[in-house]
This record gives sequence, C-alpha cells and structure tokens, in this order.
Amino acid sequence: MEEKTLTRDDFKQKKENKEQMKRKIRIRLLPLWFRVLLVTLLIVVSVVSGTIVGYSMMGSGAMVDVFKKSTWTHIFDLVYSEK
Repeated sequence: MEEKTLTRDDFKQKKENKEQMKRKIRIRLLPLWFRVLLVTLLIVVSVVSGTIVGYSMMGSGAMVDVFKKSTWTHIFDLVYSEK
C-alpha cells in the first residue's frame, strides 16, 4: 500500500476548503440604519411612557398634563430654585 504524501500547497488548499465549508453565511434581517432608528424610537416611547406613569400614577396628576409646557416649567422651577 502506497501512502500519498501531501505537498504544502495541497495541505493549504485542503485547509482553506475546510474553513470555507465551516464559515456561516450571515444574512442580516434588519439593516443597520433601521436598527438604529428602531432603538431610538423605543427609547423615545419608553421615556414618554415613563413620564406618563410617573406623573399620573405616582404623582397623582392628570395624564394629559404631562404634555403641557406649564407642568415642565413648574418642575424646572422646583428643581433649580434657590432656597
């Protein structure tokens, strides 16, 4: 029985073929710009819903009052007023 010896080039080519077979092809379902937009939108929704819950349920205010400018100027005055 005669054993076949591999040359260096044959060995490299065989190794490359194995690596190519092992590589997974990754197809992105959502493009990067859409993911950034989605995360930004989710952050905005969570901030708005958090202020509504915090002001109306915990602070016993009306839910619609969160969107009024007078509410935010009052909160600003409370936080930054000098005693």
